[in-house]
Amino acid sequence: MGMSQNVLIILLLVMLAGGAGIYIKIKRKIRMISRLAFGTDSLLEGIKSQEDRLATTPKSVSGMTSLCLPQIQRDFPEFSLAEFVQKSENLLKASLAAVEMQDTALLEQASEDLQNQIQLRIQDDRRRGIREHFQRMKVHRTEIARYQKRESCCVITLQSAVEYEYWQDELREGSGPGELPERRMKQTRYNMELMYVQDVSRLQPGQTAAVAVCPQCGAPVSRLGSKYCEYCGSGIETVNSRVWSLARIQEG
Repeated sequence: MGMSQNVLIILLLVMLAGGAGIYIKIKRKIRMISRLAFGTDSLLEGIKSQEDRLATTPKSVSGMTSLCLPQIQRDFPEFSLAEFVQKSENLLKASLAAVEMQDTALLEQASEDLQNQIQLRIQDDRRRGIREHFQRMKVHRTEIARYQKRESCCVITLQSAVEYEYWQDELREGSGPGELPERRMKQTRYNMELMYVQDVSRLQPGQTAAVAVCPQCGAPVSRLGSKYCEYCGSGIETVNSRVWSLARIQEG
């Protein structure tokens, strides 16, 4: 064996030794990071454990109820938060059931806007050849996230922390459904927009709810939900035919 070959072998051994040293250092670093982050030597085990915790921990919601509710009740004295929370949660469950069954007939009590939104999602799922599943659903908490008064409507955004088992089936033509991802528990949030929409057909040009007046004394009606004039006590037939409806549901 020549001198040059001996040199090459020595260099190769040095490189291998150096690589092994680097590998050991990297492995130690990963172990240290895993201990600090997850309390375990195995990074993969730590990540899996974190995923399991997230799957069982409800999402936080934007709790603005204490701030927004008094404003809403000043405008709508008869507004019942508990009633609308229950209705909204029921419609959320019905909407996801409609997506799963790919049938908007389950949304008979929903607004036209919400039915259209769910129909578009069903059509998109069919285009992609999948069926989504939402099982063992639980709503942990619902709070008011926002209250907005616009020119033509008022909007209350409710936010719910929701848990369900989620998976997708692949719908293949000429065969039974084939499961895609494995089933997993999912913790998520849904924003639900309640709208109090004005029927403009019953208004004079330029008139809005904010400028409605008492038909007896002409005093302005300052509370949007008032049924009696706060000045003369006369009953008010509102010129704005309004109704609360769940107009939109959005995950995130």
